[in-house]
Amino acid sequence: MASLPVFKTGQSRTKFGYIKPVQDLEIPFAIIEGAQSGPTLLITAGVHASEFCSIEAAVRMIQTKPEEIKGTLVILPILNVEGFSKRSIYIMPQDGKNLNRMFPGNPDGTLGERLAHWLVSEVYPKVDAYMDLHGGDLDESLAPFTIFPGACEKSKAMAEAFGLPVAVASARPGNSINGAYGVGVPSILPEISGNGLWNETTVGMMLDGIRRVMKHIGMINEAPKPATDEPMKVCTMWVPTAPVSGLWYSNKELSETISNGDLLGEIRNVFGETLARITSENDGFILYRMSSLSVNEGEALLGVGVQA
Repeated sequence: MASLPVFKTGQSRTKFGYIKPVQDLEIPFAIIEGAQSGPTLLITAGVHASEFCSIEAAVRMIQTKPEEIKGTLVILPILNVEGFSKRSIYIMPQDGKNLNRMFPGNPDGTLGERLAHWLVSEVYPKVDAYMDLHGGDLDESLAPFTIFPGACEKSKAMAEAFGLPVAVASARPGNSINGAYGVGVPSILPEISGNGLWNETTVGMMLDGIRRVMKHIGMINEAPKPATDEPMKVCTMWVPTAPVSGLWYSNKELSETISNGDLLGEIRNVFGETLARITSENDGFILYRMSSLSVNEGEALLGVGVQA
């Protein structure tokens, strides 16, 4: 199949299958259409193919029954299918690039660039809202948070509905949600779990957030309440990268508050000699951190939430 089936037929239905959005790539899809009219919601996962909590949540959403929803639910549960089978960290094995840095893509580019272009040109314009599920890759631990395009109030409202305590207002070009916002689609990117791990608690958190967004946009009538009534904390994110390769030793824990000038960690060689000291350039708190001992020059070491 070269293109997805139409999203709205006016008939209650469930459609599963595989599509070849670009040459040399086949991905699974599910379309669930309710009997009543309503919005079209797109859910993707597996942009980062070893973030298994998010993929399992998308797989479970495929079991949604048409009678449970209004409108149409479109699910692409594993976009980076080869990366999934190879347990790849961040990149698509076919081109060695991070798909979440390639939007809006290029129809004549690498495989990942062509996949991003297909999503932006053929899928995003046909939906009313979008969630790209993530969850901390094999080399990173994180505290749950939701990313949204910072210039989009509708996306911010979706992040609030999802119900995590922290939301990051992003202006980063190249990621999936800003690719969707570029064609007018409100979108969020929730991050739950870490180190590629998943269990009933973390998958349940993701599913509860998805259902709260579905209620927010009018697809369902009831959804679980968030774990806290505290207002969502909105921040931006600063990401220091490794200036050299070596062994990474973090000096901070997840959610820990930090101040400008604090030592965040060190990169050492195998003999214990310090190659680089990473100090904070902002006041903030730790959203995520690299949990891998090995680090390569240019890789992200931490995500620091900076109060917006």
